[in-house]
Amino acid sequence: MADANDQRAVPVAFAPPPPLWKHFTRENIDKLEQIKAEASKDKDAQSVRGKRWSPSELRALDLPPELRFLVPPEIPTGEYSVFGEVQTLSTTLPSLKDQDIEQLYPEPATDSDPSRPAQPLNHAYYLLKISKSLLLNFLEFVGVLSVSPEQFESKVEDLRNLFINAHHLLNLYRPHQARESLMMMMEEQLKRTKDEIKQMDKVKSDIENLLQQLEMEGGKANSAERLENTMRSKEAAKRSIEDAQLVWDLLDKEN
Repeated sequence: MADANDQRAVPVAFAPPPPLWKHFTRENIDKLEQIKAEASKDKDAQSVRGKRWSPSELRALDLPPELRFLVPPEIPTGEYSVFGEVQTLSTTLPSLKDQDIEQLYPEPATDSDPSRPAQPLNHAYYLLKISKSLLLNFLEFVGVLSVSPEQFESKVEDLRNLFINAHHLLNLYRPHQARESLMMMMEEQLKRTKDEIKQMDKVKSDIENLLQQLEMEGGKANSAERLENTMRSKEAAKRSIEDAQLVWDLLDKEN
């Protein structure tokens, strides 16, 4: 496969896919699987199914030219090329000076002088200036095309530089945007937690009211039961007294 350095830069915004996609056919994929199965047999004396082949192991196989395009490249560690442009895996935003691009806004002040506190860069102010410059340069670009179209390159470069500076200024807002997004997520999570706590408190209050109501009903039932037992005891005592009186009356008559 061709290296990243051999790839040609693509000057269009929506580039066509590279011609190697034509080799990704079902027939070629089956051939590659067959070669991998045969290589596994030769190595282990039996077919190893489900083995994960690394790109270096696949490159070590004796593959025909049309199948070498099916071998994935090595995982990039520093830089990689996409449509002819070199991209980096670093999450640090490179400065325009590092990319050899003219910077149209000043660098933010540093804390090198303790007596003079650093002032933050007013991104909105410079974004507005760049937007106005874009409109002016576009009008000049249209004028150049109407007078001498062959001199368009300088204006296109000016427009490109303005767009890159505006895009870079917007990218400087990414850490702030990430913090604000995280704060919003935490606030939403806190709000959901508070709502759940309120709902739990409401359920707790309903259960306590229900238990109090059951306790009151149980107390009334116990009072009624005690009153009924008292009445029964009185009636039983009264009957006992009447029975005893009847016995004494019978004894008196016999005497």
